[in-house]
Amino acid sequence: MPADGAPATAPFGTDDLRPGQLAALHGRITGWFAETARDLPWRERHCSPWGVLVSEIMLQQTPVVRVLPVWREWLKRWPTPAALAGEPAGEAVRSWGRLGYPRRALRLQAAAAAIVRDHGGKVPGNYTELLALPGVGSYTAAAVAAFAFGLRETVVDTNIRRVHARLVSGVALPSPSLNAAEMRLAAELLPDDVGTSVHWNAAVMELGALVCTARAPKCADCPVRDSCAWLAAGEPPPSYVPKGQAWHGTDRQVRGAVMAVLRRADAPVPAEMFQREPADLGFAADGIGVPLSALHRLNSAPEQLERAIAGLLGDGLAELHQGGYRLPA
Repeated sequence: MPADGAPATAPFGTDDLRPGQLAALHGRITGWFAETARDLPWRERHCSPWGVLVSEIMLQQTPVVRVLPVWREWLKRWPTPAALAGEPAGEAVRSWGRLGYPRRALRLQAAAAAIVRDHGGKVPGNYTELLALPGVGSYTAAAVAAFAFGLRETVVDTNIRRVHARLVSGVALPSPSLNAAEMRLAAELLPDDVGTSVHWNAAVMELGALVCTARAPKCADCPVRDSCAWLAAGEPPPSYVPKGQAWHGTDRQVRGAVMAVLRRADAPVPAEMFQREPADLGFAADGIGVPLSALHRLNSAPEQLERAIAGLLGDGLAELHQGGYRLPA
């Protein structure tokens, strides 16, 4: 804001997206990004389209700080789709570690197999073909097309939606689920110039991740705070309270504990081992007994444990083999 408190430019509105305003907006946000963008390996020029695809799948509902070490190890072990496609699905799940939502590992492995089978081992370079890959949705297809191939695509993730909601629509948070109106707004805001559109997508995403955050946004650091409709409206509160995902005591927590056991196991784990304390089974504390102990400390009811294991089997994250459970072959 200027020293006298008056806005430098008029706040945006959904019915007032003039070309001159848009050009200024594009320049200010992409300029901010050029100066402050995080140095992330999947943004480097030499990063392959496969590296970008892996990053986009890993970053779904997972913060960058957790993704970085896993992404680096993954690309070191499987630098191409063909390298991953030739591995058992269980190895992908094992290497996924504790990123969460491990079905993403299965989807990446399936996508790698499809890339080898249908595209000669090279990640396809357009939205339609990317969208046809297993486990690739509309956001991921658009993001890979933009960031790996430099195409003009409308990229809309949670961070971008939040920036658009505050900057243009004047509301604290976007709707609970993506709707057609948000997609139209994102398309209207997208620069016509192809190169600028790619930078714009990345810049708005970064702005939402670092500055225009869901809780405690850093408005003083925002490059377009003087054009923000939400600030101009007096920062009205959200129309709903976002519901955080419960973890402790849930089936998801038990599933994660079971997966930790299977990732450490070199052989199928008999069902009774999930029901009894590791000490009763003679396991060393530094072996499979460590994740088993963690699982037993949850004190989950037998039916919850059974439900969690059944869910893992149904999702293809575990399988029965020789009377025990293991990661998929």
